[in-house]
Amino acid sequence: MKKNFLKSFAVVAILGLTLTACNSNKQAEADADSMAVDSMSMVDSAATEEGVLVGGAMMVTSKNIVENALGSADHTTLVAAVKAADLVETLSGTGPFTVFAPTNEAFTALPAGTVDNLLKPEMKGDLAKVLTYHVVAGAVKAADLQDGMELTTVQGGKLKVTIKDGVVMINNAKVTIADAVSSNGVTHVIDAVLLPK
Repeated sequence: MKKNFLKSFAVVAILGLTLTACNSNKQAEADADSMAVDSMSMVDSAATEEGVLVGGAMMVTSKNIVENALGSADHTTLVAAVKAADLVETLSGTGPFTVFAPTNEAFTALPAGTVDNLLKPEMKGDLAKVLTYHVVAGAVKAADLQDGMELTTVQGGKLKVTIKDGVVMINNAKVTIADAVSSNGVTHVIDAVLLPK
């Protein structure tokens, strides 16, 4: 009987130790899973950079103006024009620049054939003038714009700022998205193409 009691005691003790070990392993696994989830969320938050959504892409400060524009589905015509005018390197430079960026719809609204004509190799000089008319030296944010102010463009012309009832107009173009900040400046999306005189 004493032997049976010792055997029973030994079995109960082994079962108890096994259960404790299993529970410890489960707790360790749960802790490891929790740490993995925490570290994944830390990586996700580090990878998620704040910015401004333009054309389905987030414009962020870690990219330059051209890199941000390349991601925007609303600016494929502008990007093609910048490439055709050999301005990619310039607008990827240190700047800072302020770009008033017309959407694809803005280019479509021009008289028929205008864009195709400007994209011809022999029209590169004229295209560069049109595009640099959309660029101002320095980083001019929406808060810096005042009603009646004039901005001098890289092309040499002037842009007139009009602000009425909270709507900001640059010449005849309405600013639809403001302050998309890049590493080398700021972009304001506009709904019309600005044409120099």
